[in-house]
Amino acid sequence: MEARAEARFIRIAPRKARAVVDLVRRKNVDEALSILRYTPNRASRIVAKVVQSAAANAEHNFDLSRNRLYVDQIFVDEGPVFKRVRPRARGRRYLIRKPTSHITVIVRERKGV
Repeated sequence: MEARAEARFIRIAPRKARAVVDLVRRKNVDEALSILRYTPNRASRIVAKVVQSAAANAEHNFDLSRNRLYVDQIFVDEGPVFKRVRPRARGRRYLIRKPTSHITVIVRERKGV
């Protein structure tokens, strides 16, 4: 049995979020949340909210025990890129890209713990 949670259109670059996500893959939910609590990246707060949401979905929707939950899969996909323009010298323009991310967390219950 698995439960999932998604955060879509998050205003952070996928490359920055993936660095945080790699820290908690295959960890227990409580251990993952404690790692994210002391990680000084901005993405760690966002990822922690998604992990908490997936754990709550598992408890509420499937009656799984929180003590036995672990982060089975966690990944970051690219969302749409917002494009903004800054004026530059001699009437030219400079394109500013503001990337977004889709963060997905899937938690499962460990067997035999």
